[in-house]
Amino acid sequence: MTQPGINPYTDPTARRAFLDREARLRQLSEVETDFVRLGDMPDLARWLDQIRATGGCAVPVYLAGHTTALASDTGEILRHYTTATEPNGRLAVRCRNRRASRCAPCSREHSGDTFHLVRAGLTGGKGIPDSVRTHPRLFVTLTAPSFGRVHRVGACHPARRGRCEHSGRHGCGSTHPATDVLVGQPLCTACYDYPGHILWNASAPVLWKAFRDNLYHHLAARMGVGRGEIRRLTRVSAAKVAEYQRRGAIHFHAVVRLDGPDGPASHPPSWASTDLLLETVRSAAAAVALTLPWSAAYGDGRLRFGTQLDAHPLAGSDGGRLTDDAVAAYVAKYTSKSVESAGAVDRRIESLAEIRALRVTSHVRALIATAWRLGDLPELRHLRLHAWAHMLGYRGHCLTKTRAYSTTYGQLRADRADHARTLAGVRDLYTDWDDTTITESAWRFVGTGHTPAEALLAAGIAEDLAANREIARQSAGERS
Repeated sequence: MTQPGINPYTDPTARRAFLDREARLRQLSEVETDFVRLGDMPDLARWLDQIRATGGCAVPVYLAGHTTALASDTGEILRHYTTATEPNGRLAVRCRNRRASRCAPCSREHSGDTFHLVRAGLTGGKGIPDSVRTHPRLFVTLTAPSFGRVHRVGACHPARRGRCEHSGRHGCGSTHPATDVLVGQPLCTACYDYPGHILWNASAPVLWKAFRDNLYHHLAARMGVGRGEIRRLTRVSAAKVAEYQRRGAIHFHAVVRLDGPDGPASHPPSWASTDLLLETVRSAAAAVALTLPWSAAYGDGRLRFGTQLDAHPLAGSDGGRLTDDAVAAYVAKYTSKSVESAGAVDRRIESLAEIRALRVTSHVRALIATAWRLGDLPELRHLRLHAWAHMLGYRGHCLTKTRAYSTTYGQLRADRADHARTLAGVRDLYTDWDDTTITESAWRFVGTGHTPAEALLAAGIAEDLAANREIARQSAGERS
């Protein structure tokens, strides 16, 4: 930079320095040039504060606007904030993407919220009474059926003589480590039921709903009451997370709890036991069957859950095979993962040509292409398979819960924001607002993401925060 008051176009020395600097900038890489820009930013410290507040978010959302709180009786301004004084006139907020592949800092926060959401439904807290830990509770895993033999971890399918009608092998005979790329790949792609696989993934949310409805029906049958009466006697509360297996099929991990008719605050009937719930879960899952509309493209059949159903009683925090905290952590772990765990992509597909260019296994490519082709069928348009081809047909949420199971993500975020305001000493400006307070806000979206240098700084901030958390965790462990 030239000194103030010196014109680089008339002063020879200043002009030479100016031209030398411009030449050096042209030689710098894009990242280095961006670092120079950031170094010249007068309010760089404030921008860094914003990125620290987002936890080092990899893809922050930038907003511009203002918020003003007024006393309705006097018109006094209680609080006013505007982005006009912020760097570039905007404020960075978290992207809140749950996928670790897209934003590790935000996915970690989402996983933490999921842990507390699931744990509150098991042990109480967050507005849920502690008595829920005495209710019948199960940890259930519902799997997809077989669509064809695939390579599996450990001792794979025993090698057998002969081949299938497509000249593919009937068995493998190898032992695969967990990191083997063959795990989850079909032994014979021609034998594999790709349409059935995609349609199962696409119908998985409907199958889950049918399972929940069946729970009430089977409970009513066992107790000898009508289907309408059973809902006045007990309530099934549940939270489930979807996980992709290595073969690309969805399966569900779920916490299932029996409450009284008024939800977690009421005790279930005396006849509601863990053993009864265990038997009902097994029979309800086995009875689920969804009929597909007939088409020559995929045949006629029924969609069901797989035979590998696991259901285990929860032992609380005092021991046993599964504890409340372990289950909550297990469920929370899967909310940061998505279809990339099956080797697919986490962005939408726009055309068949894009599918051919994807850097994925032949199995995943076949699944995505099958979803795209099935999306062209009129009778399957309601499944929107073009939009969800990158998700291998699955179009449901990662985690869902019944209304009465526990708290909500929105409430957890509100509590965290309230805690942050308390630490900042401004909580009194946000609380106790009622009809005597008027809030005027106007916000607009102005951008998203980082420049190359900003991305490196944000990643460094995220690493520093993670290191600080690890140091704090270790210190807490030593004190205990």
